[in-house]
Amino acid sequence: MVTLTDAAVNTLERVLAKSGGAAAGLRIAVADGGCAGMKYQMGLEATAGDEDAVLTFGPVTIFVDPTSQPFLTGVVVDFVEGVEGAGFKFDNPNATGSCGCGKSFSAGPGGSCSSAPAAGGCGTAH
Repeated sequence: MVTLTDAAVNTLERVLAKSGGAAAGLRIAVADGGCAGMKYQMGLEATAGDEDAVLTFGPVTIFVDPTSQPFLTGVVVDFVEGVEGAGFKFDNPNATGSCGCGKSFSAGPGGSCSSAPAAGGCGTAH
């Protein structure tokens, strides 16, 4: 389903260690929003949900809810650092369109960004 690069695993291992044991893993989800229609969400979680897919990458555990699973099949999550800052990058083979921020995508027919950002969107860079 989801694959983490070594850079993502190393970064998440440090983040989870800083939680002092309060977080058992990281939840990756997809929700409506962003300028392309859907957006990625990430957050630390104390436990997995009853129906979550639980993925383990060495010391890092990922939780994915059933609704998000189809949108995250084949996704590669990387952690990149550059002149514009550092952050997680999603390479999603299911995306039919995305916006310049890399955090918003579409996964249906006609998947392109609209010319105006949605509320809370990432902008209109294509």
